[in-house]
Amino acid sequence: MALTTIAWNMQSWLDVAPDSGFSIHNLPFGVFETRDRGLRAGIAIGDYIVDLAVLAERRLLSVPTDAPCNEGDLQRALNQPVLNDFIALGKPVTSAVRLRVQELLAASSHAAQAPDLWTHALVRQRDAEMRMPLRVPNYTDFYSSLHHAMNVGAMFRDPKNPLLPNWRHLPVAYHGRASSIVVSGTPIRRPCGQIKREADAAPIFGPTRALDFELEVAFAIGKASQLGRPITTSEAEDYIFGLVLFNDWSARDIQKWEYQPLGPFLGKNFGSTISPWIVTLEALEPFRVPTPSQEPKPLPYLRFAGDTSFDVHLEVDITTPNGATMTVCRSNFKHMYWNMCQQLAHHTVNGCNVEVGDLMASGTLSGPTPESYGSMLELTWNGRNPICLPDGSTRTFIEDGDTVTLRGWAERDGVRVGFGEARTTILPAWCTEA
Repeated sequence: MALTTIAWNMQSWLDVAPDSGFSIHNLPFGVFETRDRGLRAGIAIGDYIVDLAVLAERRLLSVPTDAPCNEGDLQRALNQPVLNDFIALGKPVTSAVRLRVQELLAASSHAAQAPDLWTHALVRQRDAEMRMPLRVPNYTDFYSSLHHAMNVGAMFRDPKNPLLPNWRHLPVAYHGRASSIVVSGTPIRRPCGQIKREADAAPIFGPTRALDFELEVAFAIGKASQLGRPITTSEAEDYIFGLVLFNDWSARDIQKWEYQPLGPFLGKNFGSTISPWIVTLEALEPFRVPTPSQEPKPLPYLRFAGDTSFDVHLEVDITTPNGATMTVCRSNFKHMYWNMCQQLAHHTVNGCNVEVGDLMASGTLSGPTPESYGSMLELTWNGRNPICLPDGSTRTFIEDGDTVTLRGWAERDGVRVGFGEARTTILPAWCTEA
């Protein structure tokens, strides 16, 4: 449950476009730098970034009296190159900072009459470079979309019985590679590996011919847990700081040959892309929806109370090297079968501890209709049904020079809370086919 939320009818004195995802109702956290400012924490509002380090230096931010830190700790945390130290101060502190910024930006605030302050504290987003918001110690990728799991099972196993026996009993997941997670705008090189093209042929080495995006949302851990102590579904949201868009890139042909018996390896660990702004659970509070019905009833440790899913619209665009752009997928975070509280409870039920900055990705978020499928594997049904793009070219998978952009936002009664973009351009492979 959110500590407190922003008033639904709140307006800002700052000029914010009505369709901006970075409204005063959002105020997500990120890390940025400019030509004259080093890496530091910021909050997005409209086309601007609020420099939190400047506000702290002006003593406009404070910590709750019962917090286990002081203003000096806060100021140091806001001047770090990642948000981990700030997040680790705890939700009472991070929520107080967010709400204080909301107060300063509100139309009723006298802070609007302090031009000297905002000359230093506001930076245009176009003048800043966004960086990785987190140091990610560990990364786990779930497989929690029923529609995605059924599509994959129908393609490669049994159309009449597509799910594996365990799928409806637990949130399936694997541990990925944290070191290759990059922020939006960072190009990714086409990976190379072993590929087996024909069933009776020897494998070859070369670049993937089946490079795919995966439309996902990831949550960031905001509080460390103790080794040996599970986190319950009722405690889980205390450990979740916020959410980002997540593109878990996949090389389907490399993955197909390598994954048995231990699962993904080189087909997955070459890169994942996240959006730079972390949207807090507090900002998403008005967009809660029920989790889809689960049958059979989960085991007791996976049961939960209340609305623990979120209505977040998701889109994926492909832009070709000549600039032709097409939206190829429209889905929603609410389609996730296993919710975040269940994912975290299952992840830690064996005593596994989590660390501040850990990322837990949802798995591909496919919906019930073909236009809502969250990967090229599904959209083209493993290459059988190519997508026709506006420039006349076709795609079965992602080609060199293509740019894939994920977008996400929640909207209700004219209030919009956006995630920004997770955008990646694919560079040619370093290898050639042997």
